[in-house]
Parts: sequence; structure tokens; C-alpha cells
Amino acid sequence: MNFHAIKAIYMFEMARTARTLLQSVVSPVLSTALYFIVFGSAIGGHMNAIDGVAYGSFIVPGLIMLTLLTQSISNASFGIYFPRFVGTIYEVLSAPVSAFEIVAGYVGAAATKSVMLGLIILGTSTFFVEVQVLHPVWMVSFLVLTGITFSLFGFIIGIWADNFEKLQMIPLLVVTPLTFLGGSFYSIDMLPPFWRSVTLFNPVVYLVSGFRWSFFGVSDVNIAISLGMTLGFLALCLVAVWWIFRTGYRLKS
Repeated sequence: MNFHAIKAIYMFEMARTARTLLQSVVSPVLSTALYFIVFGSAIGGHMNAIDGVAYGSFIVPGLIMLTLLTQSISNASFGIYFPRFVGTIYEVLSAPVSAFEIVAGYVGAAATKSVMLGLIILGTSTFFVEVQVLHPVWMVSFLVLTGITFSLFGFIIGIWADNFEKLQMIPLLVVTPLTFLGGSFYSIDMLPPFWRSVTLFNPVVYLVSGFRWSFFGVSDVNIAISLGMTLGFLALCLVAVWWIFRTGYRLKS
């Protein structure tokens, strides 16, 4: 395995974050801080506890997951789309670097940035609400696994997109609404039976529920199902990436 190639791609992508620090880190953290101020402090004080957890604390895992999903997709999709846009991707493809090494560099950097951002937001939340993590190992595991999975998904979007509009379409029109409707700000047990059943078709429900369990020991669905759904989506993304490099889809044209 060419670790030098992986490191080169990884460090280049990480350096791009340093050059766009305001957009990559400061902006998402400030946006999430506003959620904590409005929902956690202002509205949360007038809300009843959910499953024995204060509302301001209850929404912390959902807000972290919201940022994690959107930033993982955004970082990975732009990371691979821009080399395609300017044509430098052909230099990477013609180099003695395998498909695995290319994906490891780009996806690894995107996942690292999103996980770091998630941890920063977790630290920021402690200034506004009381936060406890009952299962820290599981919390980090879900954080890393979700970051890798959706960075792979973002990588696929970056290959599929042929303009900047398509690059933003899936995160804005699909992922963000699914996250808001996936129990980020409420428990699905609060919904009427029909809508609760409909919500179970939303894959983000399982991500948020599993992640929230690692904090408070409560979840809307079984933790094993949450983990299984996450691993299943990861497997689908791996198969899709394998097919892209196997066929050269939008990489060699």
C-alpha cells in the first residue's frame, strides 16, 4: 500500500480546511450555537423533559448529527468534485495510486474534519446546556462510523455531480430535511402512531437514535438496529465506490 500517496492527498485536503477556516469551522459552530441559544436556552426552559432528559440536553446529539452529516457530505463531495472540475483528477488517476488509496485520502480527510467539528460542537454545547455521555466509547464509535459513511456518500455525490448546483442539491434538499424529520429535535414516540411508522422509513432516525443512546441511554429504536442500519449504509457506499472505479463512471470522461 502506498501510504505516501494517502498522506499526500490527506494532508492536501486538511490544508484546504486551514485556508477556509471561517467557512469550514467557524460558520457551522456559530450556526449550531444559535440552535442551542434558541432551542436549548430560550425554548428548552419551557419544554417538558423527554425520557427524563432536559430538552436542551436532549437535542445535543441531534444537532451534532445534523452538522456531522452535512459537513461530511459537503467536505467529501467538494474535495473530489473540484479536481474533476479543474482537470487535476487525471493526474491522480494516472499516478501509481490505487482506487483504495485515493478514496482513503479524500474520505479520510473529510471524515476527520467532520468528526473534529462534531467534537468542537459537543464542547460548545457544554456552555449552554448540561451534557452527559454515559457511553463515551460508543459515542466516539458512532461519530467516527457516521463520519466515514457519509464522507463516502459525499464522495459518490462529488463523482455524480456535473455542476455546483447538483453538488448542493442532495445535502440541501434530501439530507437536511431527513435530519430535521429524523428525531433531531424530538422523540418519535411523541408522534401519532401513523407518522411514527412513516418516520421509521427515514434512515437518519436510526443514526440519531443510536447516537443519542450513547449520551443518555435512551433511544427511539433498538441500538442493535441503529448500528446495523449504519453498517448497512456503509456497505452500500463501499459497493457504489467500487463500481465507480471499476467502470470509470464520470472519472474517465
